[in-house]
Amino acid sequence: MCRFIETICIEDGQILNLPRHQQRVDSTRRHFFGQMPRLNLGEHIRNTGCGNGRIRCRVTYGADIQNIEYFPYHIRSVKTLKPVECDSMEYSYKYADRSALDSLFARRGEADDILIVRNGLLTDTSIANIALWDGRQWHTPTRPLLKGTRRAELLDNGIMTEHDIPVEKIWTYRKIRLFNAMLHFGEMELPCADIQRPSTP
Repeated sequence: MCRFIETICIEDGQILNLPRHQQRVDSTRRHFFGQMPRLNLGEHIRNTGCGNGRIRCRVTYGADIQNIEYFPYHIRSVKTLKPVECDSMEYSYKYADRSALDSLFARRGEADDILIVRNGLLTDTSIANIALWDGRQWHTPTRPLLKGTRRAELLDNGIMTEHDIPVEKIWTYRKIRLFNAMLHFGEMELPCADIQRPSTP
């Protein structure tokens, strides 16, 4: 049976971006299970007792909610990225099974994380959507592996625009930002010069 996860940020007791998370859960359940009673996330997630700071709420679900867990969130340091090609990679729904992503992550070598390249174009890292700065604008890949909730928010607010970004164009950009539901835009940024280049024969 297919299982999915939804990772939701609770910060200082506030549940962030809940409507977009609800929309993704609704879309996923409709695609895999057809028409059925709606799962109202707001009725299941508790923010009382979370206190100050940032909490990661992990909802595991299928046709119904299977589990809800709460964890303190700590930002994982990423200072180097390695492009890794995998044209067959598919993660358009947020599956609980991340074994394919974990397999690609294992190819990172000495880098902290990977940049997944599909059909010659940048998509995401193993845990985050990305945006690259060209000196004037932030560009995010048009075809990410997963269309994240914070990505949708940033696009709706005009903070960045969608572009196809060929892997060989990485180093024409100045810097790259990683972001997801838990990681705010601007909290993780590194120079594109620090992204590993393919080794030459």
